[in-house]
Amino acid sequence: MKTLYLIGGTMGIGKTTACRLLKTKLPDSVFLDGDWCWDMHPFQVNPETKQMVLDNICCLLNNFLRCSCLRHIIFCWVMDQQSILDEILYTTGWQVLPVSLVCSREALCKRLQQDVSREKRSAGIFIRSPERLPRYAGLQTRKLDVSNLTPQETADRLAAMSAAPGAT
Repeated sequence: MKTLYLIGGTMGIGKTTACRLLKTKLPDSVFLDGDWCWDMHPFQVNPETKQMVLDNICCLLNNFLRCSCLRHIIFCWVMDQQSILDEILYTTGWQVLPVSLVCSREALCKRLQQDVSREKRSAGIFIRSPERLPRYAGLQTRKLDVSNLTPQETADRLAAMSAAPGAT
């Protein structure tokens, strides 16, 4: 049986790092980061580009899901609105493990500061990312609090969720 992992969370929470580690823990797996589907310059957010990125994501996910060599398809993106999750779920039609990574504002700001110090992000992220945190509470996903988890521990918890779908 194939599993599609939808791993959401605000910017800087650790989705990409944890998902890269998760890929190495699961046999026959592939990882897609939603940001790769609209890595453009200049970066533009408008109705046309939003639809384009969702089309790109769904196309790639469906191709991965149809591939007989793959059992675990791991996808991460901000996904802070139920409508985004619903569109992906509607388009793919596969069994899914939706998880939102959440953390305290303090833990998030500490992670963001590390990224800004390494020049991976600009200082504007301190406003944009924390304001999204409350949005995840209302989503139809499992919540995984990563405030005190390393990326490796996060990947371990995600892998455990896939082994025991009913567990949180």
